[in-house]
Amino acid sequence: MDRSKTVAIITGVVSVLLAITYLVLVQMLDFRGEMLPAPVSFLGFWLS
Repeated sequence: MDRSKTVAIITGVVSVLLAITYLVLVQMLDFRGEMLPAPVSFLGFWLS
């Protein structure tokens, strides 16, 4: 029983760390500003 408790605690800590890392990454990417699409003329260059 003691081993399964330890595994559960370690799994929970890893899960929380991954969640926090994900949230920080999303905030950093969102902080960069609005994402603008590529110009239409540039897309036409590759299609012709």
